[in-house]
Amino acid sequence: MSETTNPPARHVALLIDADNVSIDVVEQAVAQLLAEHGALHVRRAYGTAEHVAKHQAAFKRLGIRPMVNLAAGKNSTDIALAVDAIDLMIAERPDVIAIASSDSDFAPLVTRLREKGCRVVGLGQAGKTGDETQAVYDAYSVLTHRKGAAGTPAKKAKAAAHKSAKPAPKSAAESDAKPAAKDGAKDAAKAAGGAAAPAAKKAAPSRRGAAAKSAADVPTSPSPAGRADPGDRLARILAALPELERGETVELRVAAERLREAGLIGRNGSSTKAFGGFPDRFELLPAKNPNKVRLRG
Repeated sequence: MSETTNPPARHVALLIDADNVSIDVVEQAVAQLLAEHGALHVRRAYGTAEHVAKHQAAFKRLGIRPMVNLAAGKNSTDIALAVDAIDLMIAERPDVIAIASSDSDFAPLVTRLREKGCRVVGLGQAGKTGDETQAVYDAYSVLTHRKGAAGTPAKKAKAAAHKSAKPAPKSAAESDAKPAAKDGAKDAAKAAGGAAAPAAKKAAPSRRGAAAKSAADVPTSPSPAGRADPGDRLARILAALPELERGETVELRVAAERLREAGLIGRNGSSTKAFGGFPDRFELLPAKNPNKVRLRG
């Protein structure tokens, strides 16, 4: 009596939640399904544009069709995968649908596919898959992410090239020559600097001396407040504000404008200070927070 074996599945589909499992786990999933079923007809990876772009070289090498999810939302990638799984179930009638994900949210999808007569297997990443996720599938494989795996041949070649390109260790002569050259250059610079310093110091005056000399050369004019004779200054204030001599009260705002026009205070000068220089002649009203001035009787 000849031994009978189960024939390979006629149609196998792999749907990958690329936002949930690493590319290393995806590679292991493809290899395992090919070994078990001899064929893997549908290979699709669902993920954001960032994930798809990051792993596009691996997807191309593994023959996986990327399904870019441009929709916003926490579960939008899962929904896109579930919609395609139902569509495949109705249109293609696969014998086996494999879902590579550690997400427990696919439990309703797995139940519905199994009710339609399809065998549903799961493949998840170790450390991310709970027992309740595994129980709903017909079979489930937990794959360990290999942290040391380079991922692609290109990466392995790049790593090997980088390793071989490390500079050779320096010889003892080279190691001794570098400090010697450095010390020699330092001594030469120190000698040159020592010779040039007195000449430079003699040729260039100090900044303070230059600034003082420039300031002395510029003619100065008396400030608006001036240092003129107090009697002359008082006469100029009264000439600018004749209302005061008539016994009138003048607002400080108006007084300040007149004093500026007469050159008695600066643009930002205070009329209060100008009148304060003659407390026996001018009275500021009110005493607290004054806004007017008058001539004392």
